[in-house]
Amino acid sequence: MTKRDYYEVLGISKSASDDEIKKAYRKAAVKYHPDKDGGDEAKFKEVSEAYEVLKDGSKRQRYDQFGHAGVGGNGGGGAPGGNPFGGFNGQNVNFDFGNGGFGDIFGQFFGGGAGRPSGPRRGRDVEATLQLSFEEAVFGVEEKIELDMDDECSHCHGTTVEPGYSLKTCPTCRGAGQVNRVMNTIFGPIQQAATCETCGGTGKVPEKVCSVCHGKGVERRKRTINLKTPAGIDDGATIRLNGHGEAIGKGQKGDLYVHVRVKAHKKFTREGDIILSEQHIGMIDATLGTEVEVETVDGKIIMKVPAGTQSGTDFKLSNHGVPHMKSDKRGPHIISIIVDTPTKLSKKQKDLLEEFQGNKKRNIF
Repeated sequence: MTKRDYYEVLGISKSASDDEIKKAYRKAAVKYHPDKDGGDEAKFKEVSEAYEVLKDGSKRQRYDQFGHAGVGGNGGGGAPGGNPFGGFNGQNVNFDFGNGGFGDIFGQFFGGGAGRPSGPRRGRDVEATLQLSFEEAVFGVEEKIELDMDDECSHCHGTTVEPGYSLKTCPTCRGAGQVNRVMNTIFGPIQQAATCETCGGTGKVPEKVCSVCHGKGVERRKRTINLKTPAGIDDGATIRLNGHGEAIGKGQKGDLYVHVRVKAHKKFTREGDIILSEQHIGMIDATLGTEVEVETVDGKIIMKVPAGTQSGTDFKLSNHGVPHMKSDKRGPHIISIIVDTPTKLSKKQKDLLEEFQGNKKRNIF
């Protein structure tokens, strides 16, 4: 399907300033947010993609010159010289080939200790998802996470040895942790060192295995982990807790990765450390000026709206936005004024407006 022009998506001209681009995006994002009534996920993604390109000076220049092809056709992903894997939207993605990766493949042909232990044994990493409200993400919160996982055996404490007994030298590898074997390859016989299957590379075996875990060093049970999320954390962030993953016998625990999801707010949206919302006022209040009670994450406050305020005017409330995660400062809360035009008027009201309109034409006001 042909992509729409990014300027058309945001409803702006090609000569639009950075402020005009940002303002158009905010208005469209509030309108189409998928978690709001009447939202549209497809259009929300479309305006977000357009904004990601047009807010960046270099990307915008390439787009103006080459169109969608200049930014990879998808907002920059997959373009020449960019992310060769594409589709990850700028997130950091680590590819881990583990102990059975390229090192083992080449080691099978050229020796080099392909089967040798590459460090301490390590338990499996665990993933969990944490749901936060908008306010909890802004101010931070302490939560308890319950997980069902392999944990250290309560009887032998992970040693695999029955209490009262000890470890002895492995009879297979004689304490070396590895055994040598000869492989016939296209290059001829090659000697290769492999991890000892009896002791798992540790060089030690129990005199008597644990009667509870039967030598595994772990048992399945529920664990409760206290997690304190920092103020200002955003939707899609991942918190890594070292050593809070699954246990393994005679080895280190894996890590716990907690993926944070933030629920959409009925009134507020977020752009980095900025909170955005709308405030509706009547035509008379906009003309004469007024004071309105507006809602913020810090509670309700009174905001002054000067006379002659136009619909779409933004007001900035400093230090009422999202805290910076690396400092004690907070971003602003920006409120867009929406002036509501009355649709049902009495005859007297119409006569007054017509009189005002006539006086305006005669330059009385």
